[in-house]
Amino acid sequence: MRRIILASQSPHRRELLTSMGLTFEVIPSDFDEYLDDARSPEAVAEELGHGKAKLIAQQHPEALVIGSDTIVTINGRQLAKATDIEHARAMLRDETIYPNQVTSSLAVMCIEEDIDVVVSENTWVYFKPYNEQRVEAYLATGDYKDKAGAYGVQSGAAPLIDHIVGNTDTLIGLPTHLLAPILQDLGYKANAVVCQLPGVRTSKSSSQ
Repeated sequence: MRRIILASQSPHRRELLTSMGLTFEVIPSDFDEYLDDARSPEAVAEELGHGKAKLIAQQHPEALVIGSDTIVTINGRQLAKATDIEHARAMLRDETIYPNQVTSSLAVMCIEEDIDVVVSENTWVYFKPYNEQRVEAYLATGDYKDKAGAYGVQSGAAPLIDHIVGNTDTLIGLPTHLLAPILQDLGYKANAVVCQLPGVRTSKSSSQ
């Protein structure tokens, strides 16, 4: 069986892969990240996730490499990671005004066996009305650092969120329900992860 490499340093992606029942190595990819509002977030996220996986796959052509990228988009604007606390504060204020489209890509690649799969999915996040006390309490934790859109629902921002529409694993950064069948087709035992966010209402579609 091919060894699995996760081309990401994200602790939450590591946790999700572990919860899927997989044994894997972590080799972070230093593929350059960028945003491009002239293109869809799905296209950009897929290109970035694929680029991350390919960079590691070229170094380990016998391995099955998993790459991913997450982009937060509001009102047609793709959000970068916060440069400082003021930037994070401004993004969080904007995110209470507009629904947040969170796009996570998934790339699975093995060069020796000509495996190359790339997909992506969206989950929508709806914030509660802006509350300065809640926002400042979150910013004080420092959790906003190195996160797309300056928040992590699974790691501290849940009190800011009213509800989400879509799959929670996509929001966290790795759509395991898309990854599981890909791995199963390749002979791995892998289960999708059902993620719960305490205090955050979740539905699969806006009609629910």
